[in-house]
Amino acid sequence: MKKTILITGAGTGIGKATAFELARKGHDVIATTETEEQSLDLKNEIKSANILMEVFKLDITNKTDRKKIENYNLDVLINNAGIGESGSLAEIDINKVRNNFEVNVFSTLEISQLALKKMLVRKQGTIIFISSLAGRITMPFLGPYCMTKFALSSGAETLRREIHRVRENVHISIIEPGGYHTGFNQKNIAKKYVWMNEQSVFYSIIDKIKIEEEKLFKFTESKTTTSIVQKIVKAAEAKKPKLRYSAPWWQAVGTQLLRIFGK
Repeated sequence: MKKTILITGAGTGIGKATAFELARKGHDVIATTETEEQSLDLKNEIKSANILMEVFKLDITNKTDRKKIENYNLDVLINNAGIGESGSLAEIDINKVRNNFEVNVFSTLEISQLALKKMLVRKQGTIIFISSLAGRITMPFLGPYCMTKFALSSGAETLRREIHRVRENVHISIIEPGGYHTGFNQKNIAKKYVWMNEQSVFYSIIDKIKIEEEKLFKFTESKTTTSIVQKIVKAAEAKKPKLRYSAPWWQAVGTQLLRIFGK
């Protein structure tokens, strides 16, 4: 069934790939981006690809931008917009952590509340939160990002249980991507090296940290986003979506095993 679907953070990576796939499947897609420049680039791309899609800037941290969604009767909101911060929690500027929460948790919840108001009245709709497998198991020096994803997943599961008490056809789902080669991970882990200088207690092992991170992402990152895009599309199209969808499957299984054994 054709649906009206708005996705945030659709200017790059998984968000953009998902927007294109949903549009190809015939849905009315509203692809929003953080900046005007991203919006223009995306408009040019969809024109070249001969795909129908509405595109505009929606910075989820901007109250005026968030209110733009009130102009639509959404069947699905996909909360894909997010950022990452890295570095040891012992030393990182707390304002960087606050900003990570502001984008990934607080602003995401605020825009979801706006969408839910209409969905609750219409008695139907789906809110999808793009979390991460890093929201189930931590990674050294990615604490700020992991914390936001743990919080987001916890909040989404709580919201699902609350909403189902009053509206059976308003659904909340969580998508948990593992490692994908979109450039997001590299951008994220690089941020800490801007400020982890000679004054950092970890400065003597920085080269070791870099090597470990390079090996980890080289081994784990999937070269294509197809598997996670398929999960998002499945959740968006489902009449009764599951609570949780994860991909790639082997990373999801590995994460679950690590949790079982208390790692």
